[in-house]
Amino acid sequence: MYQWRKFEFFEEKFAGKCSIPDDVAGHVTCSSSGRGKIVVGCDDGTVSLLDRGLKFNYGFQAHSSSVLFLQQLKQRNFLVTVGEDEQISLQLSSMCLKVFDLDKVQPEGTSTTGPECVQILRIFTNQYPEAKITSFLVLEEAPPILLIAIGLDNGCIYGIKGDIARERIKRFKLEVDNHSNESQFSVMGMGFRVDGQATQLFAVTPTSVSLFSLQTEPYSRHTLDQIGCHANTVAMSDRPELIIGRDEAVYFYEVDGRGPCWAFEGEKKFIGWFRGYLLCVIADQRSGKNTFNIYDLKNRLIAHSLVIKEVSQMLCEWGNIILIMADKSAFCIGEKDMESKLDMLFKKNLYTVAINLVQSQQADAAATAEVLRKYGDHLYSKQEYDEAMAQYINTIGHLEPSFVIQKFLDAQRIYNLTNYLEKLHEKGLASKDHTTLLLNCYTKLKDVEKLNVFIKSEDGVGELKFDVETAIRVCRAANYHEHAMYVAKKAGRHEWYLKILLEDLGSYEEALQYISSLEPSQAGVTVKEYGKILIEHKPAETIEILTRLCTEEGEPARRGSSNGTYTSMLPSPVDFLNIFIHHSQSLMDFLEKYTNKVKDSPAQVEIHNTLLELYLSNDLTFPSISQVNLDENNNFRGERPSIAAVMPRAKSNGKLSVDQKDLNEGKDCQERLQKGLRLLKTAWPSDLEHPLYDVDLAIILCEMNAFKEGLLYLYEKMKLYKEVMACYMQAHDHEGLIACCKKLGDSGKGGDQSLWADVLKYFGELGEDCSKEVKEVLTYIERDDILPPIIVLQTLSRNPCLTLSVIKDYIARKLEQESKLIEEDRRAIDKYQEETLAMRKEIQDLRTNARIFQLSKCTACTFTLDLPAVHFMCMHSFHLRCLGDNEKECPECAPEYRSVLEMKRSLEQNSKYQDQFFQQVKSSKDGFSVIAEYFGKGIISKTRLGATVTLGATSSSSSL
Repeated sequence: MYQWRKFEFFEEKFAGKCSIPDDVAGHVTCSSSGRGKIVVGCDDGTVSLLDRGLKFNYGFQAHSSSVLFLQQLKQRNFLVTVGEDEQISLQLSSMCLKVFDLDKVQPEGTSTTGPECVQILRIFTNQYPEAKITSFLVLEEAPPILLIAIGLDNGCIYGIKGDIARERIKRFKLEVDNHSNESQFSVMGMGFRVDGQATQLFAVTPTSVSLFSLQTEPYSRHTLDQIGCHANTVAMSDRPELIIGRDEAVYFYEVDGRGPCWAFEGEKKFIGWFRGYLLCVIADQRSGKNTFNIYDLKNRLIAHSLVIKEVSQMLCEWGNIILIMADKSAFCIGEKDMESKLDMLFKKNLYTVAINLVQSQQADAAATAEVLRKYGDHLYSKQEYDEAMAQYINTIGHLEPSFVIQKFLDAQRIYNLTNYLEKLHEKGLASKDHTTLLLNCYTKLKDVEKLNVFIKSEDGVGELKFDVETAIRVCRAANYHEHAMYVAKKAGRHEWYLKILLEDLGSYEEALQYISSLEPSQAGVTVKEYGKILIEHKPAETIEILTRLCTEEGEPARRGSSNGTYTSMLPSPVDFLNIFIHHSQSLMDFLEKYTNKVKDSPAQVEIHNTLLELYLSNDLTFPSISQVNLDENNNFRGERPSIAAVMPRAKSNGKLSVDQKDLNEGKDCQERLQKGLRLLKTAWPSDLEHPLYDVDLAIILCEMNAFKEGLLYLYEKMKLYKEVMACYMQAHDHEGLIACCKKLGDSGKGGDQSLWADVLKYFGELGEDCSKEVKEVLTYIERDDILPPIIVLQTLSRNPCLTLSVIKDYIARKLEQESKLIEEDRRAIDKYQEETLAMRKEIQDLRTNARIFQLSKCTACTFTLDLPAVHFMCMHSFHLRCLGDNEKECPECAPEYRSVLEMKRSLEQNSKYQDQFFQQVKSSKDGFSVIAEYFGKGIISKTRLGATVTLGATSSSSSL
């Protein structure tokens, strides 16, 4: 033990100038501490309370003679004392136990001053005979219950348990040894041990160590050892263990017997425990001096050593150790802070001691790591790299890894660096750079075994302890493709796995098999990324995988009752168009397979658009127009293709001979054009208003590639008959033009008759002899009376190659027809003039001449007309009773008159709607006739009749 190092981890407080105040007059016999105060008892029966710095607070007379023992309670501010008082009678002992409530001060005017004594107990009674008290101990159970043990020199322990303040107590007796007449059996010290609900009591005599179990009666006793100790050398550690000091050593005891033994030689005057330190006052027989040592048992060092005088009391309070000497001087010793202790050790290069110190005192992890770092730096400076790395590894999680890595970047220390990086990964604290560095270390060392362990040791399905992408990248760079593929596959990084297979190994078959094994969603993502390479090298197999992904063949188990719902969940072929750059034939094959299997795809419009561009393209270029958004600033019929631009047109790069190439291209082009026309027709069923493709895009494609059949079909379906005629006109196909006009210009079948006028205008501006065609056109114009003759003459007069003989017969027939119409109009005019004259004459007659009413019967009831009667100017007569309430108009003529008025009102109302008038003029074959009709009805006339003629009624009271 003399080899233990000595350190000054403690220091004296108050500059060593500390003593018991003069207010404490008697000799200190006992002491206790707690609740921020020190309590001392003296041989004159007084008890004094001292504050921090041993300053006197107050004192009081506790006993009349002397205070033998006292203890300050922790949970309640109570003080329990044992001392001698005046003997009242011979039967009663003078030894008393008192309980003081330090929170209650006796009121003024009483005989004594000080805290209130709440209870006084006589220790010895008839059942418990008197003996010398050698030890005293109080245990606070659940307040207000106390457990008091009083050790005697006869080997017995008197116990008192209960609420002592209220004297609700139970006494009991424990026998340590029955040889009461011998001093070696005195109870020199005791210690309570509480384990849950179980309470145990250690009892020490000079010749034994015993343990009593106080849980259930009768209390059992168990002898732990056959050696003991003397007074003041018994203490309890914080574990709790019993500590006893003998001359040869200090012994620790647990419930099952003797524990560790520390061979500190010398007579032990006092034994104590403070924050994990063992306190010993040892008498040196050779020098006659006492030494106070503070032992750190965990680190096997002496934390403080001090030569002192004779010690009277030793106790702990305020985080300090207080030693009270026999001459009332005192030492107050406090522990230094951790930083000061570590600085002391660092100066002496005692790093192992510093490490043990911070670990034993449960310092925070950051402080421990700092000590380890300094130790590592010290070893590194001594070129002990392996030992230094062992310390640095223990700092992982607290010390910045770059600090360590920078020290070991030298190639000669790559093994140490590898070890550190491995530990960093094991604790899950490695970054991408650390993973890169570790893998580079493995590859530099060519340590495949360690690389296998690092990469493949993770058997679970949890996350890997390194950055996956970094590991793959480093392994690829070092040509460890197998390891890179293993990591990628285990981490589910399919894109990396395929990148290695395709770009590094060229294993296209294996890549296709791997894609086939993936979930559809994952397979779709990987094909989008690597489909270009696969299409280039394995087009047929790639198309087969795409077809399975996009159709119901992929997952037949998921196919439900609603095929449309399931189809909408599948990937769309449009999503994969970009992988077919430079491979238009493969794209066409893929889309054809898809459309053959899926008839109601949500993306069928985009698919048909793409197929049309492929079919109608002269050189089978990759679809570009169908991928361009023409929605903005489009001047070509407001075209609106469907999906975004992907890539510009690709150029074919074949090297066939010119003749063979032209032959093959011509054959393929014709086949594709036929497919395109078939698609145009099948994708626009008769029951649909709009086709299953973009019509505007289809028209653009047909025009760009001069596909006349498709263009004619589209114009005809869209009822753009003029555009159909324009196609024939541009081709100078006169026969086809007239045949088309016969088909589309028949108004009886919903055609447009104005097409004949366009055809006539075309021949009129043609500038060549087309007499035959013009005669045929004039036949249909004359039949349906489409154009006036004057318009026909004006139109055909522009063609200098046409002679009058072409239209001679047409003009003759039209003139004859017009002559007949003129003659009929003249006869109608004469008739209307005669009727008008007759009406005017009748009106004049009504105005100037009297009317004679000669009817003898009522027009309504046909009975003989009698008075009163009513006669109307229209020559109808009625009984007044037959007319009812309406006497002002003739019941017979009124309906006709009202219909005329209603017609007039309607015509006047219609004159306000100018749009209707102009629409009739525009749509009519002869606009002049419409205008004449409006004039004839008086709608356009600016003059109005000033007065209207009404048929009045006169009443007569004369009799017939």
